[in-house]
Parts: sequence; C-alpha cells; structure tokens
Amino acid sequence: MVGDVAIWGWGNAWDHRPYCLGNEMDLSLNEHQEMLKNTVAGFMAHECPKAVLLDFEDSDAGAPKELWDHIARLGWTGMLVPQEYGGAGASYLDAAVVFEQFGKGPLPGAFFSSGVLGALTVLEAGSPDQRAEILPGVASGEHILTLALLEPERRWGPDAVQLEARRDNGEIVLNGVKTFVHDALAATHLICAVRGPNGISLVLVDKSLPGVTARILSGFMGWVGEVRFDNVRVPSSSVLGESGQGWAALERATQKALPILSAYQVGGCEAVFNMSVEYSRTRVQFGQPIGRFQRVQDHVINITNQMDAARWTTYEALWKLDSGQEAARSVHLAKAVSSEGYYSACNSAHEVHAGIGVSREYGMTLHTRMSRTLYQCLGDPAYHKKKLADTLL
Repeated sequence: MVGDVAIWGWGNAWDHRPYCLGNEMDLSLNEHQEMLKNTVAGFMAHECPKAVLLDFEDSDAGAPKELWDHIARLGWTGMLVPQEYGGAGASYLDAAVVFEQFGKGPLPGAFFSSGVLGALTVLEAGSPDQRAEILPGVASGEHILTLALLEPERRWGPDAVQLEARRDNGEIVLNGVKTFVHDALAATHLICAVRGPNGISLVLVDKSLPGVTARILSGFMGWVGEVRFDNVRVPSSSVLGESGQGWAALERATQKALPILSAYQVGGCEAVFNMSVEYSRTRVQFGQPIGRFQRVQDHVINITNQMDAARWTTYEALWKLDSGQEAARSVHLAKAVSSEGYYSACNSAHEVHAGIGVSREYGMTLHTRMSRTLYQCLGDPAYHKKKLADTLL
C-alpha cells in the first residue's frame, strides 16, 4: 500500500542485473526498476500532491521532518550507501529512477545533498573508520549532510576555495563564509571545502557547533543558504581522509552524483510537459482547444525536445557509470543539457499557459523556481561545456 513503510519489499536485495549487452547500450529499465519507478510515483501522488508541495515552498528546510523520516524508513536516503554501512548498495540507475520521480513534484529537501552527494563524498574522501562512523547515520536519515563549497566570489574550481583551515592546539579553526549551500538549514553536518598549506581538504563540521550560523538566500527554492563560520573549532580528526586531497575526492564524488541530479531535472521536464499537453487540450479559445494552434504546438515540441535530450544524455551517463566505463564526457554533457533543458522547458511551458502559469496555486512556478535553483548547482552549463571540451582535448 502506498505510504506503508514496507512499500519497497526487497529491503537491501536490490536487483543488480546489468542493463547493457557487451558494449551495446540498453537504456531501458529492468523489471525491478520499473516496479521501483511505479512505487515512487505512487508515493509522490499519495504523500506529496500539489497542495502539499506548495506548503513546502514556504519552508526553509524543504521537506518536513515527518516526510524525511518516512522516506528514510523506505530506504531512499541510503540507496547509494553500501550495505556494510546500513544502506542498500543500489546502482546509480536505481537512484536515478527515484530522483526522476522526485523531480516531477518537484520534491524539495536534502535527499540529493545528503543521500547522494554527501554519501558519495564520504565514500570517496573518508577513511574506512570515518565511513563506518558517518554513513550509517546518513542511510538512516539521522544525519543530514550537505556540501559547503562556493564562496562569495561564486567561482568554480579549486582556486575558488579560499576559506582557510588554521590549526591550533590539535584543532582546526574556521573563519569565513560559504554561499549557495543547498539545504543549509536542514543539514545537521556540513562537508566544508577549506584551504590548507598542502592544498584543499574536506572537513566535516557539526552545524550545532558554536560559531556556525546559517540563513536562507531569497529568490531560490527555500533551501539554498549562506553559512558563516566565526572561530569555529573542530578536531583535526574531522578532516575526511588525507589532508590536501579533498578536491580530487570531491571531483570523483560529483562525477557520480551529477547524473542523478540530472535525472531529477528530467523528471521536472516531464512534469511541465504533461501540464502543458493537458492544458493545450482543455483550454478552449476561438471555439477550439489551443493545442490546435501551430505556435502552441511549437512550444510543446520544444519541451519534448528538451526533455528527450536531457533524458537520454543522462541515461547514457548512468549506463557508463554502472558498467564501469569512463564517464566524464557523458556526465558533463548530461549536466549541461539537463540544466538548460529544464530551464528552457519551463520557459516554453509558460508560453503555452500564459497567465494561469504564473498563478501560484496552479503549480507551474514550483518548477520554474526549481529550474533556476538547479541551473548552477555543481556548475552551470557553461562550466560543464568547458569541462567537456577539456576531456575531448
């Protein structure tokens, strides 16, 4: 039954059958992934209808704790956490199936920040002892991680990390600001990129420590914020893995996380496509449905093209990750295409809807704001196109 905590009946027994034949891509879902897709879609329809999502829009933390706990019990916050640490050890495509359905909401909350990017960063950067200490809480939903990377200059790349980690009597002292921190208020712990004498390190910071303050930045979906560190002291053991090796670990983690974020954007594209097609069929003007007008059809076709381009570039990247192939080019392409696609699809959807599309109660603006919020998350399209060019050269 939808809403039951036992809805995903396989527990940790995820289906790992390959969806590729030799070197040939097969981007279709297997039977268990189709069942997972239908399960999450049913959950979203039952637990997160439009009226509920509109209420979430006013929340600084995104999804409320009750929903977070419910989703954690279903195992969806620990999909990419290995089974030895209490997670499901699922494939990247399994996780993408879930996040594509989340994107149709769109469902806000730290599900990507913690269960995907946070978990993968700890897996890539943390020592075995740190993984064993941190990841079970992430899988259970008890601990909520988020990445604190960008600074007021809002540049991308290792040179942009300027917040210094000063060592003092066996502790690390942090002073500075991190901006555009997703799920800044919902998080219990921050993975903070800092600069030290031997390079960039990743430091796990308990957000309840004295000197840590967070506030929401207006204009985005209500979960992007700014975090300030005022003489925050953390033990030296809070550095994930080896000091100075944080950027390389972060790049490995983001390469695996980005296609799942892209899948969320694919879900958003499909949602605005469905809304636009339905409206074009039911809105009557000059005695006929507006879907019969060629200019309206042009906008719907543009949404279709953006959605399909985002979906298949994303699924190719997921296929490469799950089959162990070099995926960097496909990952950068997927993020660039899906960010531009979601943004453009929302623009075209507003052309189809005209005035009703800007009505808050209609729900289209949830996707419009989310498409803008995610456009630059972990790098805007221009950044990823440059990275794609670098891999080609």
